[in-house]
Amino acid sequence: MINFNGTIATEEQLISINNRGLAYGDALFETIKISRGKLLFWEDHYFRLMASMRIMRMEIPMNFTMEFLEEEIHKLLEAKLLNNQSSRVKLTVFRNEGGLYTPTTNDVSYIIDTKALSDDFYKINENHYEVDLFKDYYVAPSLLSTLKSNNKALNVVGSIYAKENNLNNCLLLNTNKHVVEALNGNVFLVKGNVIKTPPINDGCLKGVMRTQIISVVNSMPDYELLEDSISPFEIQKADEMFLTNVIVGIQPITKYRKKIFTNDLAVLILQKLIVKLRLS
Repeated sequence: MINFNGTIATEEQLISINNRGLAYGDALFETIKISRGKLLFWEDHYFRLMASMRIMRMEIPMNFTMEFLEEEIHKLLEAKLLNNQSSRVKLTVFRNEGGLYTPTTNDVSYIIDTKALSDDFYKINENHYEVDLFKDYYVAPSLLSTLKSNNKALNVVGSIYAKENNLNNCLLLNTNKHVVEALNGNVFLVKGNVIKTPPINDGCLKGVMRTQIISVVNSMPDYELLEDSISPFEIQKADEMFLTNVIVGIQPITKYRKKIFTNDLAVLILQKLIVKLRLS
């Protein structure tokens, strides 16, 4: 079942062939982690969605408040008997049908889908996790590249490349040949007491977990956080490298080519993030 514009419906009742998200990628989405019925980082997700809709020149309905959308998410969780469990929610907003590249309306509709998760909270995955660069195509840095839209051809092709080469993930480069993000999350690089993550103007997604990790690191007096471009050559010299997204939290990278990484700082940062969440 899904929540389609406030109506609980089956997935088969869903999409028209003229849906603009399907036809033109004219859609945005937020992936939200639910921990025992609680929406984690909901305010950050909501304001990113509103900002993205403005950039896409979508008309934001008057009833699209934080409270309204949260209620709509809980409506689906209750219908699927997930309201006291942990789950992954995908909230998709798309421009209504009409027109070709030029839409006939800027009004929107929304779909909410959810799937159960086995983990209630975040924990470090210490299993082997190998990455390499994906160099077939590049991210063109702009305001549009920072949006969580459904224009994800690069991520799809990169994921196929990773599977074909027995990799757990790939690092994406921008047109300036800087590392900007992974296929499904933001990137952090650790060397000594300096932690680097690519700046938004390099083209990376404005990740919700990225924002949380930056906040945690800035509260740690022994470490310095830099939002600065990362060259592929820096990876070989780094002590640690990890990926972040709201579903897994922090994913340490164990291997990049011949380089083996530790995960000590990733474990420490995640512990502090969990404390912050429990106090919120």
